[in-house]
Amino acid sequence: MAAELSLIVDMVAVLGTAAVGGYLTTRLGQPALLGYLLAGLAVGPSGLEIVKAEGAINFFAEMGVVLLLFALGVEFSFSNLLKVRKIALGGGTLQVLLTTLLGGGLAYFTQWVETFPQAIFLGAVLSLSSTAVVLKSLIERNEMQTVHGQVMLGILIIQDLSLGLMLAVLPILTQPAATIGQALLIAVLKTALFFLLAIVAGLKIVPTLMKKVAQTGSQELFVLSVVALCMGVALATASMGLGIEMGAFVAGLMISQVEYADHALQSILPMRDVFATLFFASIGMLIDPLFLVQNLGTLLSLVAIVMVGKALIVTTLVVIFGYGFSTALKVGLGINQIGEFSFVLAGVAVELDLFSPRLYGLMVGTTAITLLITPFVFKLSTRLPRYLQRIPGIGRWFIYAQRPREVVIPEGLTGHCVVAGYGRVGQTLVRMLRSQRHPVLVIENNEATLQTLRDQKLPYLFGDASSELVLRKSKLDRARVLAIALPDPLATRLTLKRALSMVPGLDVTVRAHAIQEIDVLYQLGAKEVVQPEFEASLEMGAHVLLNLGDPIQQVQTIANTYRAGHYREIVPKQLGDRMPPELGSAVEGLEGRWYALKPNSPFINQTIAQTQIRSRTGATIMAVRRGQRIFRYPHAQTLLEVGDRLLLVGSPHERHAFENLLAQTTP
Repeated sequence: MAAELSLIVDMVAVLGTAAVGGYLTTRLGQPALLGYLLAGLAVGPSGLEIVKAEGAINFFAEMGVVLLLFALGVEFSFSNLLKVRKIALGGGTLQVLLTTLLGGGLAYFTQWVETFPQAIFLGAVLSLSSTAVVLKSLIERNEMQTVHGQVMLGILIIQDLSLGLMLAVLPILTQPAATIGQALLIAVLKTALFFLLAIVAGLKIVPTLMKKVAQTGSQELFVLSVVALCMGVALATASMGLGIEMGAFVAGLMISQVEYADHALQSILPMRDVFATLFFASIGMLIDPLFLVQNLGTLLSLVAIVMVGKALIVTTLVVIFGYGFSTALKVGLGINQIGEFSFVLAGVAVELDLFSPRLYGLMVGTTAITLLITPFVFKLSTRLPRYLQRIPGIGRWFIYAQRPREVVIPEGLTGHCVVAGYGRVGQTLVRMLRSQRHPVLVIENNEATLQTLRDQKLPYLFGDASSELVLRKSKLDRARVLAIALPDPLATRLTLKRALSMVPGLDVTVRAHAIQEIDVLYQLGAKEVVQPEFEASLEMGAHVLLNLGDPIQQVQTIANTYRAGHYREIVPKQLGDRMPPELGSAVEGLEGRWYALKPNSPFINQTIAQTQIRSRTGATIMAVRRGQRIFRYPHAQTLLEVGDRLLLVGSPHERHAFENLLAQTTP
């Protein structure tokens, strides 16, 4: 009885501390995973020593690994993979191979590891990135549908898929050199046979079985069946010598293609989260703070080597596969950490006596630090291209890399409508324009849409719409309108800003991705800003009012009033109270600087409209600070006074032009 009570105490201690740790790290803007690691450290042998018997916890942690990999298999998306199949299959595979070979080779030749199998295992650990952390960062930044977001997702899918193969093949490297070839061949044949059986079962047996179980209407029976399938397949691979992890992943793949996949995933997620928390906490129990302090220099060196080296490999590959340098740099800096599934590989290496306690400790510490740094690196990736352009040698190459990579524009194109972005919004817009026989030019940076543009004989530029070279090539000075329907908020702001700098009087309509962007885009000079969610609510409201018998003119007046007020009347109160929080995030990617108005400034007692700052310099006033008050997104009739501080956004050239105007003094 005492043993059972001790296990309950251990479970409560680990899960309770993990909940607190996850909450604190999440509030600090960090992955909850770090909180779980710290929780294990706190209650483990190197901390408060609340949990001493690790055997039971490790058993449940192993369950966490199985459920993690099972859920990974269920979530595996072939459709997402096909969107960027070239860079995913080609670049993703090369990234895993190059990182494994270069990382392992560097460790071997510098004598960090003593044997070839150790080097390969270490390289494989370094090759995997954190799917959970990267996806969380992309979602928070509203960049899931951007080009760099889709490329990251494709490469991460290939990494996840390669994990199953690694778990099957890498343990063979521990065999004697004389038999390793034969053992490797047997392992490959076993893996191929198992995958063949899994495909047959996934197509013929599992869908029928899941349908029968689902028809009973019993949620408990459905969950039990899913868990039994997961454990059964994992046990089958273990008996074949392929490891339970691979079996769990394949079981997830078998479920992923049936109609009940989402229901199965939803049922298993709570169990996965609980047991996965125990898995990460069990890793934290192995962390020795004294060891980390004693090896701090080594850890920081490893972090620098891993993150810089991995970023260079990924960035180079993405450029080779035809993407712009800005996109490649974002991808390289986005997935240059070590992922949560690296812990799984490292654990296998420990079981095989390939990783010493010191090497394992260094890997755990390095992984935790890279995960901690990732959100900050994401922010850096939006600013770094701007700084690189200022370096003479790199700047010229950077500008060259931004050129349109494919151009199909008829001679003498004029009076056309430029549409930046050919996603769902852009495609609908183009169809409407062509139905009225307006000439259209599309700017797109997603290679998956190129064939569609060719088939429809649409004039297009293949490149980044935010690039000045691409915008200049689109003949904006001859265009009637510009419509920006890009999935990337930062690219949207840059495209709008640079387009109006080139053609100040251009009529620009912009799609806003979030409520906070509406005022920013208007302030930057957009003629019309459309927020899809609000537009949907207005259309639904109009339809309901018309059905209730309200006059059509009155309904149109209501909708137009909301639009004229920049949707402010329908912003939820709790959001309106917070919005905008700070200007820093709103103008991210734009170069801003504060300027003070002195008594002899030529702008004193003039409205912003009278100063004509945008038309004279290309720069935009985003805020006016007057004493303790800040006027965000000031309107054209805002009167400027002595002592006001202006937040100006613009390129160095535009800010220099403004500084020249500011230097002029009134008599």
